[in-house]
Amino acid sequence: MANVLDLRRRIRSVKNTRQITKAMKMVSAAKLRRAQERALAARPYARMIVSVLQSLARRVDIFDEKTGNLRHPLFVTRPERRVLLVVVSGDKGFAGAFNANILKTAHQFINGNPGKQIDIEAIGRKGRDQLRRRYPMARSGEEAAQEGRPTQAREARGGLVEVTGDYPGLLVNLETRRVLELAHSIIARYEHEEIDSAYIVYNEFKSVIQQRLVVEKLLPLIEVGKPQIAGAIEPTAEEKERAAEAALSAGIELEAADTTEAEEEAKKFGTANVDYIYEQPAEELLGALLPQYIFAILYHALTESVAAEHAARMTAMDSATNNASEMIDTLTLHMNRVRQAAITKEIIEIVSGAAAL
Repeated sequence: MANVLDLRRRIRSVKNTRQITKAMKMVSAAKLRRAQERALAARPYARMIVSVLQSLARRVDIFDEKTGNLRHPLFVTRPERRVLLVVVSGDKGFAGAFNANILKTAHQFINGNPGKQIDIEAIGRKGRDQLRRRYPMARSGEEAAQEGRPTQAREARGGLVEVTGDYPGLLVNLETRRVLELAHSIIARYEHEEIDSAYIVYNEFKSVIQQRLVVEKLLPLIEVGKPQIAGAIEPTAEEKERAAEAALSAGIELEAADTTEAEEEAKKFGTANVDYIYEQPAEELLGALLPQYIFAILYHALTESVAAEHAARMTAMDSATNNASEMIDTLTLHMNRVRQAAITKEIIEIVSGAAAL
């Protein structure tokens, strides 16, 4: 049984831990506000580019009249034998089950597509490290040639599922240039038929209590402006309630900003019965804007994933702070009982000694 001195040391240790978790919660709350502002600032661009593409799609026939084929390769569908999966996790821990849920969803997707070649692009240090432990890293043709193996990338595969790349520090400093490079890389691989489809796994964030795990199909494009959700996992009522309590204690708004009016205005541009005059042919504009549309989807996913990570860390640190407070109360009560028992024992010994005299 612990004595009073041991209990005091443990209480002091838990108090120090509580100070750390409380500070981490406030830091995550501040970062969450900035992440929300960045996500909201990117939405008008995404809405307008969708409207422009929808307007162009109404004026351009995507099928070639002579050959009957699709004019743009991003609309071409092929049997899914080679799949690219972009997994967006977090760079840091102490975020509860945030990273574990992302990886679990990615593994479910991989297990649900047996027999297919799956290339994984890992964004986020936590997901990258776990995926590297489980799946082999892709080898380039030069590395295969040095080992005396065939130099073709297809023949250099280490298995059906491989980690083909990662993007260190992308989520820490979310630069549009690097996201655009990622979008062009995915588009080039699809146009060269290195992959037959592309998916992204991320945490969709609308507000603190409105977020879900999403598997969204990037390529091929079916309809511009309509997300191709291949799977989604909603949070439980208990998780929403815990997140709401953490947000209220940190001064974070529970509901997202109302953007209905802005979305309706953006839709009017694409659906208005107006004949626009373009400097370039509409076909060239459509081909140039489609990569920007893929970039907008990726940037949207990354900004919302960053916000969701900060929200998850804020909730986890709030729970840790509350648990530490409860533990301090329990230990304090136990310490008082032990101290009272020791005092009572000493009084009994004194009284018994006096009675014996």
